[in-house]
Amino acid sequence: MKRYPDRGLHGRVVDEFGSRIIGGELKVGEILDPEQIAANYEVSRTVVREAIKVLAGKGLIGARPGHGTFVRDRESWNLLDPDVLRWQFSRVTDAAMLQKLEEVRAMVEPSAAELAARRRTPEDLRNLFEALDAMGAPGADIAVHDERFHVGLLAATHNELIEQLSLLIGIGLTARDQFVHSTSISIERSLQMHRDVAEAVRASDPERARRAMLTLLAAAALDVQEAVDSTAH
Repeated sequence: MKRYPDRGLHGRVVDEFGSRIIGGELKVGEILDPEQIAANYEVSRTVVREAIKVLAGKGLIGARPGHGTFVRDRESWNLLDPDVLRWQFSRVTDAAMLQKLEEVRAMVEPSAAELAARRRTPEDLRNLFEALDAMGAPGADIAVHDERFHVGLLAATHNELIEQLSLLIGIGLTARDQFVHSTSISIERSLQMHRDVAEAVRASDPERARRAMLTLLAAAALDVQEAVDSTAH
């Protein structure tokens, strides 16, 4: 999982504190002392102020006169912010966050597959099948190419609102695949089910594409549960 983009010293502070807030190490209401942060990280107060501004923009921290800078509760977080998503998924240790991802995928991807079967272009098909071929290559980084496939499927709907969900699904899939594949679960079945979706899209068969995606998602949910069970022993 990539760290916060390299945006100088303040980026390091943002990444550290964002991750600690998301992980619960810094509790709701906890006061953050900018001067102490500057001393601990050996950075200037200007750097700390920049980092605080970024974290406040993501809804993770707030400030009140006479109260100082404090950690905000989860209800205030911008949960669809790319960094907030990444910090959440980078701490996947159980099924909770992955189950939320599964719920979003179940609502979006079967319909997206159906739309893609109606609207796909030759370029869309090329992207889908290139991602499939890359997934099946020896030594492939499955997470990277799986994300590419699913993001490509959303793009093939040619609905810009659906395409906006690719950020959430892409980041979540990367974390999910790293979690699942680290348990050495076979990917052969998954590859075939991805291919079934792509073939239905290529055949311009919306109902078949929907069914194939539903089958893939059901198997993906089972793989997550198996991975959770295996790490519990």
